[in-house]
Amino acid sequence: MKFLQTLLIILLVLMALRYLFKLLSPYIMRFLARKVQERFGSKAYHYGQQPRQEPRHEGETSIYSAPQQQKSSNKKVGEYIDYEEID
Repeated sequence: MKFLQTLLIILLVLMALRYLFKLLSPYIMRFLARKVQERFGSKAYHYGQQPRQEPRHEGETSIYSAPQQQKSSNKKVGEYIDYEEID
């Protein structure tokens, strides 16, 4: 008898949680969507901005360029094999 009572309580709790989740899921999803939107919005706002620099005087020229990357090439790629057709 205790087994059936325990099983019934577990089923009732699971059904209640499922019902509550159905009721609260729109609010939870709205909250999560708002958080994600804020996170991406702040990153997009700071994306195009350059870091702060000291003020320039009139007529002064500045050139901004990306640092050059070292290109390394591997001269030893492999062994060349010459094939001949055999009739």
